[in-house]
Amino acid sequence: MLKIFENNDADYVSRFEALCHRQASVSDEIDAAARQVIAEVRAGGDAAVRALTARFEKRQLGALELSASEWDESAARATPQVRAALEHAARRVRAFYERERHPSYEIDEGPIRTGSRVDPLDRVGIYVPGGTARYPSTVIMTAIPAQVAGVREIVMVTPGPSPETLLAARLAGVARVFTIGGAQAIAALAYGTESVPRVDKIVGPGNAYVAAAKRLVFGDVGIDSIAGPTELVIGADDSVEPAWIAADLLAQAEHDTLAVPVLIAIGADFARRVAAEVERQVALLPRREIAEKALRDQGAIFVVGSERQMADAINRLAPEHAELAVRNPRALAALVTTAGALFLGAHTPEPVGDYIAGPSHVLPTGGSARFSGPLSVADFVKRTSIIEYDAAALEAQTDHITALTAVEGLDAHGRSVTIRTRR
Repeated sequence: MLKIFENNDADYVSRFEALCHRQASVSDEIDAAARQVIAEVRAGGDAAVRALTARFEKRQLGALELSASEWDESAARATPQVRAALEHAARRVRAFYERERHPSYEIDEGPIRTGSRVDPLDRVGIYVPGGTARYPSTVIMTAIPAQVAGVREIVMVTPGPSPETLLAARLAGVARVFTIGGAQAIAALAYGTESVPRVDKIVGPGNAYVAAAKRLVFGDVGIDSIAGPTELVIGADDSVEPAWIAADLLAQAEHDTLAVPVLIAIGADFARRVAAEVERQVALLPRREIAEKALRDQGAIFVVGSERQMADAINRLAPEHAELAVRNPRALAALVTTAGALFLGAHTPEPVGDYIAGPSHVLPTGGSARFSGPLSVADFVKRTSIIEYDAAALEAQTDHITALTAVEGLDAHGRSVTIRTRR
């Protein structure tokens, strides 16, 4: 089920290269369907959202927005244990992001002043999967960085919100909740309807139709990323229990049949022991069929001979999550420069990052860790450059400016300077 690849043979290379070239993409059919949904919402507003929800989800919507009383009544049904866990997670996430505020600054050179002003976005929409799924952690991990950034209004869309999700929304500073989902929810946030306000940016995970819709509305509204299936690469040696590594691979595999669970192992014997544990533990999972398909289709164990080779492999794979379960994880971490999040040591399984560690679990997928990083406070602010010259400063730099406008053949650009300096 979880194949072991050794010695850089042809199968090793082909499997590894295929994983390196994965990407977050959607089919032409899903793209076309999302495009049609967006067009219908733009034309029909609330009525279109209701009709699309009835068509795709078999739900009949009255008001799209959840009232404050309904919100609080539902949130109150979360158990005290869950409330305590969510409050703990919210405190940790907020404390982490309070350290990440981005200040404005100014450079004062006398006659010239330049600077960068940082302002929060005005309104942000967060998408939270709902229905049979319950993802209160996603609310915490998306809304709190926005709240810390100073966003004025955080709007949440989710189909069939659970008590836990609504409690998380209260704890995370969400202002309004709309019980809509799918591509129609993305369209409503991007363009606005009679009930749903237009937002400046949309963040949060969703299915392939949500991902397609986010890609299509990008440019008219900001988005966090085009999220693909979740992925985990573990670098491990025989200093850690094989059963632990197997459990971590299965934790990722149970997400989705398209999940990517990969082990980079030092030593063939250790690799075989992990594979045997995977076979044993997967039989115990309620989501066994999902996990088995993910392991069979996207999973792999690659055997390497050193931590340097391990680091090189992880960097090339550019995973969403990378666990470093080796004797000296900090030394290995110094070599791993391309991953959405690093989990150091045998006692730091990836689920701690999903729920309570602090950094957002919204991370780059599909190899996009090569050029992007986790959701952060920076995703919820905008920067404005500030430039101020006095007459003497403009006079002093006129020759430099006009030399460059002449090279580029933009005479009016030069004239807008020289008309002020009388040259």
